[in-house]
Amino acid sequence: MSPRSDFRFLHRLRVRWSECDQQGIVFNVNYFLYYDIAQWEWIRALGYSFKDAPEFLTARIESDFKGAALFDDEIDIALRAGRIGTKSLTFAGAIFRGEELLNVARIAYVYVRKGTRDTAPLDQGLIERILAFEKTSPERGSAR
Repeated sequence: MSPRSDFRFLHRLRVRWSECDQQGIVFNVNYFLYYDIAQWEWIRALGYSFKDAPEFLTARIESDFKGAALFDDEIDIALRAGRIGTKSLTFAGAIFRGEELLNVARIAYVYVRKGTRDTAPLDQGLIERILAFEKTSPERGSAR
């Protein structure tokens, strides 16, 4: 897994009580929600608005738990484009509490034509924005 320093994009959240069990530990499924929130903020950081944002469908998400986020923790959700395919974009993700790694994830999205569920090749303008934005260059490959 990439160290925190490999990520240009980090989105900070404070863990809310509703995301935790009675012991104040974040329910596992909420890590996926955190990544989803950060994915939209990453799109915004690329310069897109809600109206012109590219559309994706989640194809796969996998996560490894390294530690537990707790109620009222400030956590940073780190994302970067790990691989650009023909019709897909795979993110490398990590969640940190300070420097402590709590979670790592791999999230694959399929690009779709706006307003549809029809897959399409990634827009060249999107690819250019990603390559200009990311600190660590994504791998390039064919569609999933």
